[in-house]
Amino acid sequence: METGMIIASPFPIPYSNLQPVLDWQAAFIEGLMQAQNFQLQMLAAWQWPFASVNQELWDQWVARFGGGVPLDA
Repeated sequence: METGMIIASPFPIPYSNLQPVLDWQAAFIEGLMQAQNFQLQMLAAWQWPFASVNQELWDQWVARFGGGVPLDA
């Protein structure tokens, strides 16, 4: 269900034929914002796997060069 955006302005638009252009611009910007939101969600989803790999590599380094078994806090 698409509601369509109407840009409200306290001043009347002097050229009424600009309204479709403004509607198109608003829809285009909304699409860009949705794409950016999706990208940020994907970035957030990748944080945990990278953190786990980093922790594993750190534990291996400590066990090899630190002289013992790492203690997890």
